[in-house]
Amino acid sequence: MAFVNWLKSKLVVIAGLFTLGYLLLPNVVVTVFSFNDPKGRFNYEWQKFSTDAWTDPCGVVGLCSSLTLSLQIAFWATLGATALGTMIAFALVRYRFRARGAVNSLIFMPMAMPEVVMAASLLTLFLNMGVQLGFWTILIAHIMFCLSFVVTAVKARVMSMDPRLEQAAQDLYAGPFQTFVRVTLPIAAPGIAAGALLAFALSFDDFIITNFNAGSTVTFPMFVWGSAQRGTPVQINVIGTAMFVIAVLFVLTSMVISNRRTKQKA
Repeated sequence: MAFVNWLKSKLVVIAGLFTLGYLLLPNVVVTVFSFNDPKGRFNYEWQKFSTDAWTDPCGVVGLCSSLTLSLQIAFWATLGATALGTMIAFALVRYRFRARGAVNSLIFMPMAMPEVVMAASLLTLFLNMGVQLGFWTILIAHIMFCLSFVVTAVKARVMSMDPRLEQAAQDLYAGPFQTFVRVTLPIAAPGIAAGALLAFALSFDDFIITNFNAGSTVTFPMFVWGSAQRGTPVQINVIGTAMFVIAVLFVLTSMVISNRRTKQKA
């Protein structure tokens, strides 16, 4: 009876741990097989432990060049989508104008629309305009579909802001620019950062829209897809593991900094 009561009290925690374990299981598999020494082209069965792939992560032709290209596209797409998305979010929250409701609805369309539809539409647009497919078409496409996610993240933060803080700054003779830099921007910063991180992850990870509009350009997701047809090199697992570790360290660092700031304010 005591065990049943304990199980009921911890049911949510246990379910959460099982869910977290289920979500992290693919990452564990990728990490384990990054130390594999496969026999043949496919890294699907465990053979023996080896660190050769870790000592030479760029040993596969085209892997690191495609990774660098994906990082560059994700970086510039994040900058573009974050800048445009932040301005759009402030405009939708702070100002009243005609077709405001329609703009709000249109912002969510890329999020609700299947990626293959958006990819085909962008491809048709670029072909009709006579634009050569490559780096710039990928970048434009990524900014377009990342924009909605940035607007949503920043808009939620701006809507929760207390306007009295900006009014207090103005009462203390702060100009519009000074108020924005010292009051508005720091308060909106968490939403902007969340939107930027989401845009970077979506851009780096995208395959469908990129595949339609890349031409002969090969990004990292496209390289992984192509390698899966011919044989998956262990170095792909190495890159995936390294990215996962970097993401976890980034999140943990952000949590530590946030907790320290909370304690200092308290």
